[in-house]
Amino acid sequence: MYSRIRDLREDHDLTQKELAKVLNCSQQVYSNYELGQRDIPTDILIHLALFYNVSTDYILGLKDK
Repeated sequence: MYSRIRDLREDHDLTQKELAKVLNCSQQVYSNYELGQRDIPTDILIHLALFYNVSTDYILGLKDK
């Protein structure tokens, strides 16, 4: 899951700081999500799925598409 959110961010040419602003959190908090040092709250997971136009199942690693 954590590598997927990093890959999605990089595929969209966004920095952690830019995405943190979209999610209304700090860059450090977002970095902790990508590193797996902090669980991703459900509302952030949903926001990421909507932002990237993918399913939450994809982000969670349950589906490959």
